[in-house]
Amino acid sequence: FDKTNHSYEVLQEILQGGQSKIEECGGVIVGGHTIETAEMLYGLSVTGTLDIDKIYKNNSLRKDDVLILTKPLGMGILTTALKNDLIGIDLINKIVKILSQLNYKASKLLDNFDVSACTDITGFGLAGHAFEMCDNKKTIEFTFDKIPIIDEAINLAKKKIVPGGSLRNKQYLKEKVNNINTYENDILFYDAQTSGGLLIAVSQNDSENLLKNLKNEGYEYSSIIGIVKEKQEFSLVLK
Repeated sequence: FDKTNHSYEVLQEILQGGQSKIEECGGVIVGGHTIETAEMLYGLSVTGTLDIDKIYKNNSLRKDDVLILTKPLGMGILTTALKNDLIGIDLINKIVKILSQLNYKASKLLDNFDVSACTDITGFGLAGHAFEMCDNKKTIEFTFDKIPIIDEAINLAKKKIVPGGSLRNKQYLKEKVNNINTYENDILFYDAQTSGGLLIAVSQNDSENLLKNLKNEGYEYSSIIGIVKEKQEFSLVLK
């Protein structure tokens, strides 16, 4: 641990930030340990209980359900640019605001609506986690223009500023998707996310009300982005 350049102050800010987010979702820190590494690391493991009747699986889609995404794509590309000092303070603040928004409040809303499945969007990108949801039993048809994407990430993608994880996601999944290459900046569909949003499958009758409630809770980027179909040639379809 580098003791110079105010590193202790940075460590204090990290610990305080983690504490605030744990408290935000009703958790308690009960222990911890420290190690010496070349780079500063911070992480948490979670232990808890759940109501077995209130579990949302990630592979229980129903035909004709619609898909809502609660947070925008582009965090993989944007954090890569951040690590390479390619973006300014205004965009950094925008990124931090999105990354620090928990999925907790969004998840608590689901009990009030006819939700069949849910997953979070992280390292496998939207494409990877949506493919898992299909479970080789259903096809998800996305409306590409409805998918929320940070504009600055689109511009960076044009400059080929893309993390390796996103490129690997595309290589693995490209045969599971219809002809996505007709879409400019298709890498955003595969972009590996940090602190991504929820992808929620909900009945069409409840979709607009759920979307309204998500926006009222501060998930301003929430959007209906797709619909569940019977299994087709491709698991994921973009139109």
